[in-house]
Amino acid sequence: MTDRFLARAIHFDESDQMIFHTPARTGEWCISGGFEFSNWSEGDLSGKSRQAFANGWLGLETFGRVTVVAITKVEDQEIDALAQALAGHFVSHYGAPSIDAAMGVAKEEISQMCDLCADQPPNTLLMVSRELTEAGVKESYRMVEPQSAGLDQFAVHGSLDEPDQI
Repeated sequence: MTDRFLARAIHFDESDQMIFHTPARTGEWCISGGFEFSNWSEGDLSGKSRQAFANGWLGLETFGRVTVVAITKVEDQEIDALAQALAGHFVSHYGAPSIDAAMGVAKEEISQMCDLCADQPPNTLLMVSRELTEAGVKESYRMVEPQSAGLDQFAVHGSLDEPDQI
């Protein structure tokens, strides 16, 4: 059986606590979560919502956002539990008719994240950036291998002097 990999939320400082409405908890499993923005327009991109759109990974326990995730091994049982939680989130927040009906989409979202993490060394750091295009939301990813990761490679988001602009 081949090892599978997924990403966990990590924090280098307290900035995620200030820039996201709901920050993800350190260590929780994460996916892109770009589906949340599928119906957004430029008018939706302000303040903390803009930050979640621009660089936030989605935590699968708190359904909060985090800026940086790290790749690590995941067990099949954990993936099953995460799919169940995500399907429940689709029911409670997006109007899916049932967990059974949402399960296929939940598994696909997690599978896409596993594919992104596959063939990368453990502890590789991932960042996501999104932009709105005429075709919809475009995501791009940046990977920083463990031995080359330095704190100077990460962006500082917003302004601490102007809380409304974060």
